[in-house]
Amino acid sequence: MKHLQVLSFVRRWSSWALSIKKASSSSPTKAIHLYSKMHRNGVPFDSFCILFALKSSTNLHNLPIIHHLHTHIIKLGFISQIHVANCLLNGYVLLSFIDACVLFDEMPQKNAVTWNTMILGYSRSGDMNKARELFEEMPQRDGVSWSSVISGYTNVGSYMQSLYLFRRMLFFEGTKPDQVTCGAVLSGLAHMGSRGLLGGKSVHGFIVRNGWELNVEIGAALVNMYAKGGVLRNAAMVFELMDERDVMSWTVMICGAVRCGFNKEALVVFEKMQMVGIKPNELTFTGVLTACAHGGFLEEGRRYFKMIEECGLEPRVQHYACLVYLIGKSGKLEEAYEIIKTMRVEPNVVVLGSFLSACKEHKQFEISERVIEQVLRMANPENDRGLYNLIADLYVIGEKLEEAERLKKLMVNEHVRQAKGLNFDRNVFR
Repeated sequence: MKHLQVLSFVRRWSSWALSIKKASSSSPTKAIHLYSKMHRNGVPFDSFCILFALKSSTNLHNLPIIHHLHTHIIKLGFISQIHVANCLLNGYVLLSFIDACVLFDEMPQKNAVTWNTMILGYSRSGDMNKARELFEEMPQRDGVSWSSVISGYTNVGSYMQSLYLFRRMLFFEGTKPDQVTCGAVLSGLAHMGSRGLLGGKSVHGFIVRNGWELNVEIGAALVNMYAKGGVLRNAAMVFELMDERDVMSWTVMICGAVRCGFNKEALVVFEKMQMVGIKPNELTFTGVLTACAHGGFLEEGRRYFKMIEECGLEPRVQHYACLVYLIGKSGKLEEAYEIIKTMRVEPNVVVLGSFLSACKEHKQFEISERVIEQVLRMANPENDRGLYNLIADLYVIGEKLEEAERLKKLMVNEHVRQAKGLNFDRNVFR
């Protein structure tokens, strides 16, 4: 009889643990309710019940419940179990990094997961000095450790540091990078343009030597790197070798062609994309409309702009900027101005600056006056030096030399830094 009672208790405990596990993935709130009910009924907890309750609380972004579970974990003596402590640490990293730092210092034992969780937390917060400090301190690094710190450096713009760590990982530490790590390095090298080309080729060589397939992520990263490095032929070769291409792969190829000045070719790629049934997204249309603007393809630009809504998307401010510049560049300044007035979103300095650029190109000061005051109210002379120079040039065209001189003195008096102004090609479509 006693044996049957024990079996009944085990089954009852197992059913609770299984129910919390199932609910944690489908209904986190239900998982927390089950955990509370288990507590009220006096059913003993094990570490798995605690783990699934913690995951549910993290998914719900409910810090007070995590604090409550933390107290419960200490009372039950589970804080010494590393997998429980790591799960709690992960919740704090996502919801309260100060609590995560305190818990990390208090943990009686740490493994690679513990260190990696904190490194990832510091990387996400942008504190790469502390992330690097922990990275160097940890007793044994694994692939996740390297990937976290390399991705962190890429995200904060320290591309040379990410490349340095990749080489150190490969040649001095003997740790084989995975595809996530290579993707992070390639992303950083792409931002460096032609300066990152040599490093990008070496990463590509590593990928080839290891026989990796060109999946969507790695393929798109390579295409992006080569295109931004100015070697469109290599980008196109990688693109053709990819077995599978998603919308981002096609978009990267389109934008890469535009960046390298192959505007007509970019539109050809877009037509092929439609033929294979890939639905474009907002970024795709930005690239396509940029190609039209750079190439002066007026009718195509109008058609593609209408296609945005046909694809179930809303035109964004960057799409309007392309269209305004394209129509204005063709000399149809009144039509361009009407587009600005009927925009569904508030025009910003990029859209208005695109219009002013077209006005300058056609030496039409009178129509530019309609937006100059609005632009000056929105612009900041410290950050928009190019925009102020553009307006000053328009004042010269309109023979308003005093106004032109006033703007130039304003820039000098403000001690403006040499910043990227509103140059249509460089600012709208970077």
